[in-house]
Amino acid sequence: KLVAKGLPWPLGAFENQRSFLSIENLCFVIKELLENEAIPSGVYNVADDASLSTNELIQLLGESLGKSVSIWNWSQNVISSLAKIGDVLPLPLNSERLQKLTESYVVSNQKIVQAIGKPLPKSSADGLRLTFKSFRK
Repeated sequence: KLVAKGLPWPLGAFENQRSFLSIENLCFVIKELLENEAIPSGVYNVADDASLSTNELIQLLGESLGKSVSIWNWSQNVISSLAKIGDVLPLPLNSERLQKLTESYVVSNQKIVQAIGKPLPKSSADGLRLTFKSFRK
């Protein structure tokens, strides 16, 4: 909502990485698992090849919306203090929301990509661009 309204992203000082999975890559993996009996049974993490930071995600979203993006790099200590105030007062940012927005969660897709023996068809950025485009319809 911040990007769509042209408001700045205030959490630019936080560096995190997240794994994403495009629908195209999910469908590709499912198709390969169904059609290729040589793929061993097992537990696989399915994700796009590259992880992205929230700051990169904000940039991609702005690009897809045709909006100029402003990312503020306020001190992490200042933001954390504001979040603690939000724990007591009804502010849009509290400690729990800050953690969710800034934590990293990256998984490796190496095992499934090696088992399939083919690269995934979409990059993380391309998959997200398609997702953002679908939201505008």
